[in-house]
Amino acid sequence: MITGTVVSVLALGTVSVLTEVPGVGAPEAETVEVTPGSGFDLKREDRQAALPEVEKSPEAAGAPQVVPPAPDDLSSLSGADTAPVRAPATGGDVDALGTPPEASGGGVAVGSESPVLPSPQSLAPEAPQDEGQVAISTDPAQPPAPDPGETGAGIDASTEDAGARSAVPGLPQEDEAPSLNPEVTPEVSGPADSVTPVAPDEGPVPEAEQTVDDTPEPPKTLPPTGTIGDRVDGVRTNRLPSIGDEPQTDETAAEPEDSPAAAARAIVHNAAAFENPDGKPLMAIVLMDDGSSPIGIEAIGSFPYPLSFAVDADWPGAAEAAARYRDAGFEVLLTVDLPGTASASDTEVAMQSWLDRVPQAVALLEGDGTGVQASREASAQLAPILMESGHGIVMHPNGLDMERKLIAREGVPSATLFRDIDGQGQNPAAIRRFLDQAAMKADQQEEGVIMLGRLRADTISALLLWGLQDRAASVALAPVSAVLLAE
Repeated sequence: MITGTVVSVLALGTVSVLTEVPGVGAPEAETVEVTPGSGFDLKREDRQAALPEVEKSPEAAGAPQVVPPAPDDLSSLSGADTAPVRAPATGGDVDALGTPPEASGGGVAVGSESPVLPSPQSLAPEAPQDEGQVAISTDPAQPPAPDPGETGAGIDASTEDAGARSAVPGLPQEDEAPSLNPEVTPEVSGPADSVTPVAPDEGPVPEAEQTVDDTPEPPKTLPPTGTIGDRVDGVRTNRLPSIGDEPQTDETAAEPEDSPAAAARAIVHNAAAFENPDGKPLMAIVLMDDGSSPIGIEAIGSFPYPLSFAVDADWPGAAEAAARYRDAGFEVLLTVDLPGTASASDTEVAMQSWLDRVPQAVALLEGDGTGVQASREASAQLAPILMESGHGIVMHPNGLDMERKLIAREGVPSATLFRDIDGQGQNPAAIRRFLDQAAMKADQQEEGVIMLGRLRADTISALLLWGLQDRAASVALAPVSAVLLAE
């Protein structure tokens, strides 16, 4: 049956192709008779076509004629005086020039090889005196000429001059200059008379007269100006070395962590044991406990990796909770929120009370309320307080983190939180995704990352499941003190 159907279809197709379609042939041309008088049979007379006239082009005007310049000649200088200039007359009566007048000497005869005399000691500055008590002569002062017969007279004269100056009150007493007598120093070679003496005395030379008041004026003293002291107690304002300080050696420059001074720091004394033999990137997880969570220490006592817990400073049970966490092997932080109007003194009083209440704390954690960056004055006071107590600090990201950088500049171990994993009530899947991002971030920076969470059932479940994944094996989960000290 199928074969017959196929054959029929092929036969019908062949017939349809070979058969002509009716009504498709070309129309036949017919002759149309023109009705007489209709005007369609008129013929047009053949005439020669009238061509348009060619437009004549305008006649070109005459080209401008360029007149060549007249040749340059010297006809304009025909009346000029071209005689050469006479040479200037040189020579002349040289004898007519007068001899220059002799320079009037100042009364000092300078020898060609006179001995060099020591310069007189400059006078110490004195308080200005009354102009009426000082008489100054305008004549130039001349040194007294020594006796030509004496050897070394110039040096002896300077010694006498020094003795005369020492007699003037108000001037510092100078040690007497040693006499360089050739008889005392036989090492000098050559005869003593080989020294050219100063020119002989040509007459008395006037000396400068100066009247000195024997009554010394009392010294003028300025009132003490004082120094800028410490504006806030506990703040060290002079950290630069000064003259007289003991030189800083390698022992005093940096205290090792196992020294007694470093062990007294709270971040070292209260830290949990931790080792990272493989050198993996560090990652710390901090869980906040404000007393509202029903999860007890029994549920997290056998956690597979280190955790850190932050207790609220305003919680009445913060001290007991901190003791339980520390006894279980976890590190403890203290969550603090300073008022926005807190001053430096308010910060110091509050911090002293909080740190005494929770002595197990290794560092401070900035709360998610007012925090510690609302008041610039209060946050600046944290640096000396934490330096004295030995605590670190973990702060929330805020712009360029200038507050944290200023605190870190003072030597306080500090770090910025990388992410809050459950601040908006995220589910376990979102929490694990945040932890994966933190592990990738820790692999990109040397100082590690710190994550913040809360003591919630979903958070604990997400942390347990994430610890079994491969991403958790790429980092070293550490207590928060290890990340702070790595900064």
